Amino acid sequence: MTMTIHLGFLLFLQQPEGGLGSLLISLLPFFLIFLIFFLLVIRPQQKRQRQAQLEREQMLNALKPGDKVVTTGGILGTIVAVRDDKVQLRIAQSVSIEVLKSSIYGLQSEDIKEVKEVEAVK
Repeated sequence: MTMTIHLGFLLFLQQPEGGLGSLLISLLPFFLIFLIFFLLVIRPQQKRQRQAQLEREQMLNALKPGDKVVTTGGILGTIVAVRDDKVQLRIAQSVSIEVLKSSIYGLQSEDIKEVKEVEAVK
C-alpha cells in the first residue's frame, strides 16, 4: 500500500509534457470569453455612462433663471438665481431654497407639468 502511495505521489509531482504551452492553450478559452464579454458588455456600457455624464454636465452648465427643475429629492421648483455651485429655487410663492447644482436631477418634463395641472384642478 505504501508503494502505491509513493508512486501516486511521484506521478503527481511529474510535470505534464506540454508544460507552459499546454497551460496557455487550456486558458485560451477563458481569455476569449473575457475578451468577448469586454467588447460586448463592458465597453459599450462605459461609453453610455460617459455620454450620460457629459449630457448632465451640459445641462447643469446651461441652467438659467426661469427654468423649471426637479431635484434628486423630488422637489419641484423654478430657478431664481444661479451661482457657482448653488442654485436658488422658488418652490412656492414666497418660499425659496438654495440647493447645490449637483442635486438638480433635470428639467421638468411635460408629464410632471400635466400632473401639477391635474392636482391644481382638484
